[in-house]
Amino acid sequence: MTLTKDAGQAAKVASNKKSEFNTRLRASFQQLLAFASLLALVLFFSVASSNFYQAANLSNILLSTVVTGLLALGTTFVIITGGIDLSIGTGMTLCSVMTAVFMTQMGMPMIVGVLCGVLFGALMGGINGFLVAVMKIPPFIATLAMMMVAAGLALVISGTKPIYTNEIAGFQKIFALGKSIPGLVIPNAVFILFAAAIIAGLLLSKSILGRYTYSIGSNEQATALSGVNVKKWTVLIYTVAGCFTGLAGVVAAARLNSAQPAGGAGLELQAIAAVVIGGTSLAGGKGSIIGTVIGALIMSVLTNGLSIMSIPQEWQQVAVGVVILLAVYLDMVRRKKATN
Repeated sequence: MTLTKDAGQAAKVASNKKSEFNTRLRASFQQLLAFASLLALVLFFSVASSNFYQAANLSNILLSTVVTGLLALGTTFVIITGGIDLSIGTGMTLCSVMTAVFMTQMGMPMIVGVLCGVLFGALMGGINGFLVAVMKIPPFIATLAMMMVAAGLALVISGTKPIYTNEIAGFQKIFALGKSIPGLVIPNAVFILFAAAIIAGLLLSKSILGRYTYSIGSNEQATALSGVNVKKWTVLIYTVAGCFTGLAGVVAAARLNSAQPAGGAGLELQAIAAVVIGGTSLAGGKGSIIGTVIGALIMSVLTNGLSIMSIPQEWQQVAVGVVILLAVYLDMVRRKKATN
């Protein structure tokens, strides 16, 4: 009887290992597919227009990826939990305004003002997490309300006027041209994006925060029954996601050398699209930072390539919408195959 029990346990362990291997294999395949799609887009636009594959344009693509990419990094955590965050676009704008206020009106040193801007994003994320986890408001409604609150506060605090940061020494260097490699100049903001991606990747794959992020998204009830304080960790996950929103706000203000209180609307959709295109499941429990970065690059290459080909703005929006629909459909197909 003992032998039978041991054999059953061994079979169960082997089955779990096989399932884990299959999950990792599917995730790797999704990342490879996203990367192949990125390469295909680059090749297509390079053939379609001689202006695409030039150093200046490639630098522009990287620049246009930074803000959306930073927002997408934080959104990856939220979507893996099975949630959504619609407030990141206007939240980024509010963080830009607050960063400018900290430095120009409160007289904070540049480094302190930047740190406070990031922490303000964390505060917004924490409030979102509290509304979702503690007050049990659906993420869609909670973050939609926060989106409207952030948009209004940005206008109120700024007096509906841009707040210029020209007098803040060194602030614009956050986004300015940085290191050069043969034939290509890479702005500092791009290095910030990739550094943030590395940090996000380590958090998601190597920390207890990442483990609970996946666990909550896979089965929140089972996670709670295993003794995990789901409410606390959900608030913390949203707070960490808010840090990336705050960082995006700082970078956006540095890019324009001012805080523009009326911007940010629509960026949340681009960030969510980048996350989904990168292979993160809207149902939760699956996703990766590498996939998100690739998804953000795909979005930038697509819009840039269409602009280079002189495709009207309205048709660019149609193309992006089709890509989003395709990505969501493929996610549904993957989930259906995984359950069969």
